[in-house]
Amino acid sequence: MNKINSKKINILAVDDSLPDLHFLSETLTKQGYKVRGVQNGARALSAAQLEPPDLILLDIKMPQLDGYEVCKQLKTEQRTQQIPVIFISALDEWIDKVKAFDIGGVDYITKPFQAEEVLARVNTHLKIRQQQQQIDSQNRQLQVQTLELKEYAQTLEKRNSELDAFAHTCAHDLKHPLIGMSTMTVRLEEIFSAQTLPESESMKILQLLGETGQNAINTVDALLLLAGVSKNVQMETSLLDMTHIVTQVEQRLTYLIKQYQGHIDKPETWPIAQGYAPWIEEIWMNYISNGLKYGGRPPHLTLGADIHGGDMIRFWVRDNGKGLTLEEQAQLFTEFIRLHTKIDGHGLGLSIVQQIVEKLGGQVGVESTPSQGSLFYFTLPIGK
Repeated sequence: MNKINSKKINILAVDDSLPDLHFLSETLTKQGYKVRGVQNGARALSAAQLEPPDLILLDIKMPQLDGYEVCKQLKTEQRTQQIPVIFISALDEWIDKVKAFDIGGVDYITKPFQAEEVLARVNTHLKIRQQQQQIDSQNRQLQVQTLELKEYAQTLEKRNSELDAFAHTCAHDLKHPLIGMSTMTVRLEEIFSAQTLPESESMKILQLLGETGQNAINTVDALLLLAGVSKNVQMETSLLDMTHIVTQVEQRLTYLIKQYQGHIDKPETWPIAQGYAPWIEEIWMNYISNGLKYGGRPPHLTLGADIHGGDMIRFWVRDNGKGLTLEEQAQLFTEFIRLHTKIDGHGLGLSIVQQIVEKLGGQVGVESTPSQGSLFYFTLPIGK
C-alpha cells in the first residue's frame, strides 16, 4: 500500500467498545502510527486539547457525550478545528452519514471493521491533511513575502519621492543663489573696471555675494545629509556634548544672527543625551536658523531641555514669532513645504530633522499658538 511516513503520526481513537478500540490500536500500531485510545467523549476532548493529534477516529454511539457532540466541540476550538475526524459506527443509515459530514467529519467507516479499509482511509486523509498543512505553510510564507514586498515597495516609493525632491531642490533652490552670485560678480567687474561706486557699496555687494554662496552651500549640505539619513545606515551613537554642539551652530550662523540682529538665550549646562553629534548639530542648525528667520523682529530665541517620559530628554527652541495655526503645524515636517515663502531657504530642514530624530529613537514636534510664538522640540534617549 502507498503509505505516508508514519513515524511522527499521532492518531486518537475514541470508542467505548474495548474490543473495537483494541482492534484499531493494534491495526494502526503495526503500521508505525502512534495511537492513543480513549473510551468516552470527555476524555477524547481532553486528550485532543492536551496533545492535538493528526487524525481522530471517532465512534458515534457513546454514553453521555456521543461522537456527534464531540466533533461539534472539536470544530469550535481553534486548537483542534483543523484535525480530520473519521467517524466509525455500526449505524449504516444514509441519514447518519449525512449528519456526520454536516458537522465536520471527513469520512465514515461502518463496523465491523476491515483492517485494509481502515488503513486505506486513514492513510488517504493523513495525506490530505499533510498536503493541507503544506499549503497553509506556503500561504503563510506568501503572506510574509507579500508584506515584505509591500514594505519594500513603500520604501522604493519613498526613495523615488526623495529623488524627485532632490531634482526639485537642485533645479529651484540652487538656481536662484547661483544666478544672484553671477549677477553680483558681473556687477563687481563693472565697478572695479569703472571705479564708479564707493568702497562701502562694493563691500556690501561682496557681503551679499558671500551670503548667497553660503546659502547655496547650505542647500548642498542639506541634500547630502538627507541622502545619508535616507540610506538607513545605523550610526554609532555616543554621549553628546550639547554645549559644544550648540556653540558650533552659533558660529555657523554668525552671519544670520547678525543679519536679523537675533538674540539667543541658552542654559549654562545641558542634560546628557545619547545620539550622533553631526546629525544633532544639523537639528539645532535648522531649528535656530528657522527661529531667526521666522521669529519676531528682532528675533529672541530661548533654548532649553527637560526630562521627558522618564527615559528621554526633550530639547527645544522657543521663538517670539507670530505663531502657527493648527493647519500650518500639520504641514511643518513635510518635505519642501515653506509656510513663509518670502524667506529664502531650501525647504528640507524640518523633514531632515524628523528623519534624523526618528532614526535615533526620538520624536519631533511643535507647540504653538497664533500671536504667542512657537516652541519646536526633539527628543533623544538619556545618555547611558
